[in-house]
Amino acid sequence: MAATEATNAADEAYDVIVLGAGPTGENVADRAHAAGLSAVVVESELVGGECSYWACMPSKALLRPVTARSEARRVPGFQEAADRPLDAPAVLAHRDAVVSYWKDDGQVRWLDSAGIDLVRGPGRLAGPRRVVVDGGRVLTARHAVAVCTGSRAVLPPVPGLAEARPWTSRDATGAKTVPGRLVVVGGGVVGVEMATAWRALGSSVTLLVRGDGLLPRMEPFAGHLVAESLAEAGVFLRTGVEVREVRREAPGGPVTVLLDSGDEIVADELLIATGRAPRTEDIGLETVGLTPGSWLDVDETLRVTGVTGGWLYGVGDVNHRALLTHQGKYQARIAGAAISARARGVPILESDPWGAHSATADIRAVPQVVFSDPEAASVGLSAAEAERAGYRTRVVDQDLAAVSGAYLYGEGYRGRARMVVDLDREVLLGATFVGPGVAELLHSATIAVAAEVPVERLWHAVPSYPTISEVWLRLLEAYRG
Repeated sequence: MAATEATNAADEAYDVIVLGAGPTGENVADRAHAAGLSAVVVESELVGGECSYWACMPSKALLRPVTARSEARRVPGFQEAADRPLDAPAVLAHRDAVVSYWKDDGQVRWLDSAGIDLVRGPGRLAGPRRVVVDGGRVLTARHAVAVCTGSRAVLPPVPGLAEARPWTSRDATGAKTVPGRLVVVGGGVVGVEMATAWRALGSSVTLLVRGDGLLPRMEPFAGHLVAESLAEAGVFLRTGVEVREVRREAPGGPVTVLLDSGDEIVADELLIATGRAPRTEDIGLETVGLTPGSWLDVDETLRVTGVTGGWLYGVGDVNHRALLTHQGKYQARIAGAAISARARGVPILESDPWGAHSATADIRAVPQVVFSDPEAASVGLSAAEAERAGYRTRVVDQDLAAVSGAYLYGEGYRGRARMVVDLDREVLLGATFVGPGVAELLHSATIAVAAEVPVERLWHAVPSYPTISEVWLRLLEAYRG
């Protein structure tokens, strides 16, 4: 059956049923099909999911002009030409093209070419191995059902907030016009990236953070450098504050944000970027003994624990292991391998923490990039996380601006690099980079952390001169003393 034409059977059987056609669900189905299993994907919105239309892709389309202009301003001979406002309509039009104008024809064609069936509509579990789709369609799974429904933005219980209809991440990445005044609540990745983008596009942006800094899951210096840059760009940053009440008198009218300090801020739009919840509230979890709306507890093969028969998998955001698109796709590869192995009766390599059936990277080597200006990139454990985990460590810091490649990258380059070394095994536990262009440094660190490359062997990995990657040599020199 073609991806767009799976219809009409009263009770259709597949080897694998996937709920959710985002990058995670697509990859589970693809890996299962590549192993010789039949697969169907059930999707109630757009094939391609959150990342393709409302998160990763549109947000990076908004942010790339910001960082490109910033980098050009640092290059002698090009600074004056780059010192102009961004063409906001052109940026938004490019964003629209990147998300295929919120149409999923191309993604559907890919499913079709991969031999994966598509059923449109909300799908709900109806007991073991059964999924009912709106309209009465019943699907049964011979081997596995994979829940890949992702997560959604959560509004905190602030009086008047829901009635004020604030932006969530979807609204922030999909807005058609630039708001004159924007208040952003939340100092994590979404809050920082959207404050960066909309300020550069012309908004007067106020960023409100409950804690004492930005990007709390990274090394403290990452949030500090990003905060400095946001302030220089004209973002009004307030830390240690909480929103007490929100008022909006009329739809489309101004919104008033009341703080616990007693201050009031009036804006045209309010973005809430303070947390996410699993999209599991209406997928029939209660029919298999699980709690609707809960995160799914899974083992290292991504199989949901506490479900008799071991046929249910929770892959991607729904298991709360690492809420990142690339980690969801990684988990999909692991889950697909585990599903196909169990279907063939092949032993699962549960004793091998880095084996084909174990999502070990979720715990030890999660990479993440914040596409702010400057970029912040990290993998593995921070210094504080390593200490809490009981490792005996040495932390090595270097000024990225002292590297020749950074000097050539642009005048006034500011950045910092850190590696966290396990002294007992002499391998990297984590690394963090902050500075223009550092996103492309991260994969080398990810390989070093995931492969547990000995520090002495890293000494023989020679960075090209003159590149920013030469910071690796400086870090190792400092470690060796």
